[in-house]
Amino acid sequence: MQRTSYQIQIENSTEFKTQLLLWSQQFKTAVWLDSNNYQQKHSNFDAALAVGAFSKIETNYKNAFKKLKEYQTKINDYIFGYLSYDLKNDVENLTSSNFDGLNFPELFFFQPSKIIFIKGTTITLKYLNQFKHEIEQDLNEIKKIKKTVPKAATENIKIKLRIHKDEYFKKLNTVLTHIQKGNIYEANFCQEFYSEDSVINPVIVYQNLNEISKPPFATFLKLNDKFLLSASPERYLKKEGDLVVSQPIKGTAKRAANKIDDLKLIKQLEQNQKERAENIMIVDLVRNDLSRFSKKGTVKVDELCKVYTFMQVHQLISTVSCTLKKEVHPVDIIKNTFPMGSMTGAPKISAMKIIENLEETKRGLYSGAVGYFTPHGDFDFNVIIRSILYNASKKYVSYSVGGAITAQSNPEKEYEECLLKAKAMKQVLVN
Repeated sequence: MQRTSYQIQIENSTEFKTQLLLWSQQFKTAVWLDSNNYQQKHSNFDAALAVGAFSKIETNYKNAFKKLKEYQTKINDYIFGYLSYDLKNDVENLTSSNFDGLNFPELFFFQPSKIIFIKGTTITLKYLNQFKHEIEQDLNEIKKIKKTVPKAATENIKIKLRIHKDEYFKKLNTVLTHIQKGNIYEANFCQEFYSEDSVINPVIVYQNLNEISKPPFATFLKLNDKFLLSASPERYLKKEGDLVVSQPIKGTAKRAANKIDDLKLIKQLEQNQKERAENIMIVDLVRNDLSRFSKKGTVKVDELCKVYTFMQVHQLISTVSCTLKKEVHPVDIIKNTFPMGSMTGAPKISAMKIIENLEETKRGLYSGAVGYFTPHGDFDFNVIIRSILYNASKKYVSYSVGGAITAQSNPEKEYEECLLKAKAMKQVLVN
């Protein structure tokens, strides 16, 4: 499919981003990706918007990766979309029977009629040729958009816990028993916070969440009446040419109000043996996953347990990379590493079975991935964490948080870490 490429220069990319997001709301399908100018070496653009589903694939987990592979090969163009966590049931002989209040499709990708990339002050528009005559009109529309005075961002939000504190401790102790018995080494156990019969303005809530987080993998996704508002700091997987990179996050510390105390917290996180152990276990799992399709001897750890600082928290992030064997299909790379180890545990299959039995909610998009494929078969996907999910028709609002449980885990501290991770989402929902 041929695209027309058109470039312009702008003076103020911050203002243009806001205009672009507001303009995108006229479309039933939209994906907005924003790095918030966070300095990270594997970035190709500062922000991107994809709108208008010229073609699409929407399916449940059954043969999902096979269908995606066929679709991606046939379209041979940019496609944007998501992989829900429950595609684990396609990769392994697993099930998901927990409660689902959101009802997102388990896999969704679309071929956008219009894509707009931002890099510095350069705007690149890539429109399917059928729509190239709309470029000038769209640019005029976008530039005319005024930042509106926001109405109330939320109505009738009453946050409830799907798992109450005492029950959380009970379930956590069950995980610890599995670890003591040697069934697993680590498990990422998650819980849902939710609000029923609630209305939110997705754009305003996303903007508020992004403003207090400014993460490198922010996402606004609209699929008809369903929305993902994500302030994710984590990259799942990126392919560029024959290089594949994964950047798992494990290890979290709060921020301090002043610089001296903040530096102390960074030092403590760097030296925290429990947090480092969490991260290193997942690095080993990722190395094993990448070895399935890499050239022999090319899997390497570029960074181990490096502290990255975000507006809400400090995180330990490792970077693992490899060189691809020849003629590996891009979808097979994802299938061989999905779901990401940072959201499951180790060994992966045993951990997924245990957390499925203990969690009360079907994860759906949470701990899945949003991203895109290029026409050349490259791709980049985040991990859907620090995110609000909203089904406007059902008036159901949800956000989930989790933590890695190891033999060294203290249930009280794990609970506190969950509340720390949930803080930003709660802040923008409950005024």
